[in-house]
Amino acid sequence: MFHLPFFLRGRPASPLSLRRHGILGMNARNVHYIARYNARDKYPLVDDKLNTKRAAARARIPVPELITAFETQSGRQRTMEIIEPLQKFVIKPARGSGGKGILVIVGRNGDKYLKPSGAEINAVTIFRHISDIHSGLYSLGGKPDRVMIETLVDFDPVFDQYSFEGVPDVRVIVFLGFPVMAMLRCSTHTSDGKANLHQGAVGVGIDLKSGGVCHAVQHGQRIHHHPDTGVPFSDLMIPEWQKLVRLAASCFEMTGLGYLGCDIVLDNQRGPLLLEANARPGLAIQIANGAGLRTRLQHIEQLETEQLEKNLEQRVDYAMDYFSTQRATSSIKTRPEHALA
Repeated sequence: MFHLPFFLRGRPASPLSLRRHGILGMNARNVHYIARYNARDKYPLVDDKLNTKRAAARARIPVPELITAFETQSGRQRTMEIIEPLQKFVIKPARGSGGKGILVIVGRNGDKYLKPSGAEINAVTIFRHISDIHSGLYSLGGKPDRVMIETLVDFDPVFDQYSFEGVPDVRVIVFLGFPVMAMLRCSTHTSDGKANLHQGAVGVGIDLKSGGVCHAVQHGQRIHHHPDTGVPFSDLMIPEWQKLVRLAASCFEMTGLGYLGCDIVLDNQRGPLLLEANARPGLAIQIANGAGLRTRLQHIEQLETEQLEKNLEQRVDYAMDYFSTQRATSSIKTRPEHALA
């Protein structure tokens, strides 16, 4: 486990201190990484989840199964016909952001549909929700959107005690094809079942080498147990970890983006599935890990050309070894990203 770094202790931090500790700020992320390594013509592939799903299928990257997509206003007239035989499903806006507009149905009670909270809604409410998505209520820029209906992921039971009424997912930051940092986002009662750190979800830093927990925070404060279930995070090991990291790294070739975040879920039957890719991943992953991104990104930038041209397996092996918690802990004195105040 990491010791708690100064930027999680409530102390004021100067830009110089943050830089010395390897923390990547928003301006540096936008200018030095997003603008420099992400070509604008690649954005439509990841800003639209339907485009991402289709690109992933071409690249043989596993994703949650698509039941149907309503790409026009007239298409939504088939809503009742589509959902009538379904017991579990998820409705998403193709161009939504921050989890907005996602409706999860986990079961049926007669003609009522059950949400994860136990609340019941009817088919008319679902139809109205689909209409709202089409109108652009949840889309980037408020533009008319497309609707996706997917199968509900059968989550691996390893997460049963680590997420409250919500979907646990793993985010991996991938830079030039190298996975550089990962976290698990666990929903809580405070976050209302949503895996949003700003709303009270728990961010759990994951060791790239082992898939074990190296750090966990809620509301910017380090914690050791899930706040609702009391289960210790130290007991958690992500199953099929190498396969999951490999999937994330393969999104570099699929998207053509140099700097991206990959959100992955773990299905009990199918294993890791790509939920979505993000050309502008947030920076809270640093808080979840108690470590900065800047030093890791700079290390990859300084690799020789022949190292940058490694194949997928070599990139994953290199990153899992170099950015492992065990290696970092043994070299705190020489690696500024882990320098402690």
